[in-house]
Amino acid sequence: MKVRKFLAATSHEVLRKVKDELGADAVILSNKQVPGGIEILALSGKDISSLAGETPPVAPVTTPVNKPVNKTAAAIKQKPAAEKEPAPSIQKQAEPLPAMVNSQSISIIQEIQSMKQMLEEQLTTIGWSSFSQRDPGSTKVLRTLLSAGFSPQLSRHLLEKLPADRDFEQSIKRTIALLTLNLRTTTGDEIIEQGGIYALIGPTGVGKTTTTAKLAARAVVRHGADKVALLTTDSYRIGGHEQLRIYGKLLGISVRSIKDIDDLQLMLHELRGKHMVLIDTVGMSQRDQMLAEQITMLSQCGTEIKHLLLLNATSSGDTLDEVISAYQQHGIHGCIITKVDEAASLGVALDAVIRRKLVLHYVTNGQKVPEDLHEANSRYLLHRIFKPSAENSPFSLQDPEFALIMAGNSADPSTARQKTRIGANHDLR
Repeated sequence: MKVRKFLAATSHEVLRKVKDELGADAVILSNKQVPGGIEILALSGKDISSLAGETPPVAPVTTPVNKPVNKTAAAIKQKPAAEKEPAPSIQKQAEPLPAMVNSQSISIIQEIQSMKQMLEEQLTTIGWSSFSQRDPGSTKVLRTLLSAGFSPQLSRHLLEKLPADRDFEQSIKRTIALLTLNLRTTTGDEIIEQGGIYALIGPTGVGKTTTTAKLAARAVVRHGADKVALLTTDSYRIGGHEQLRIYGKLLGISVRSIKDIDDLQLMLHELRGKHMVLIDTVGMSQRDQMLAEQITMLSQCGTEIKHLLLLNATSSGDTLDEVISAYQQHGIHGCIITKVDEAASLGVALDAVIRRKLVLHYVTNGQKVPEDLHEANSRYLLHRIFKPSAENSPFSLQDPEFALIMAGNSADPSTARQKTRIGANHDLR
């Protein structure tokens, strides 16, 4: 039996040495960190087996006539199994070794993972500190974008589009120009002018019923009450359709309820002469299984129905991404951002619209019908959101936090060009 000592700079190297010299069944007795790296004491599998099976020498036995007699191998073999001597005590000492080895191996792995995470955080902070010193203008632009509510992913991509050697003022103007170019909006009151059948879709509480009434009011002013019709599929909420009926009564428009796809087909056939038909749908969570049934009813009724997705400006970026993903697979004609007056910043909502390449038609900022419905103006919206955040805001980022958030796949934005994308096939122009 021979205990071997192995030393290497890293745990991976020292474990490889143990495996190469002692085999895969080697047993690690101890490990520790020494000035030269990691030191491991190990035994080969053969040594462990021999250690467990060794038989200590047996003392000679004397006969009554005091003649020494040694137990031979043949005598031991002839001895019945029930009378065989118990295993030597050394075997009991060898049994706990595997448990000890497993515990030590787990401890090594945990220590390595902890050290790796700590080193990555330190290197990230150092890398971004170096970058901010080399290019303070870019760092300031990134801070401004994050404070406005834009995602780190879109912020990195915008930074790649900026020319080198730029100051902050020039960079922020160029950034706004890029965002304006990529925020798709309509010119004029396109929906009211063109007319058609529109279904307002979106999660619960986003403001579909009030927005439906606002669009209907605009259409009545432009084309007359006899050219506008209102439908509702909201038969789930208690009094859900009553709110729309009140708006319809004020506008001089009849409101009809829809229960199923046959009912919808019949209604649309009767209303085929209307300039605009607006459908107020049931609010559902983007994770609700009934959502697919509602979209199927709207998509397979035999008449083209354009979907207008309503996005809540107060929602988080991840929530908006989930909502868009749930509805986009069925086709989205455009979107409307609601509750602008309740949001601290429009950056989160505009970020989702830009990355998903949606067409923004309107924004709403209150309950007044139809005053609080406004045509989307990309230049106005983007200039509005770039304002300094409160210094005492709990969401203001400190330097180490800023470095960790912006690190992403690379510690330096100059090397991240090939690694960042704005989702699948969603690159900026």
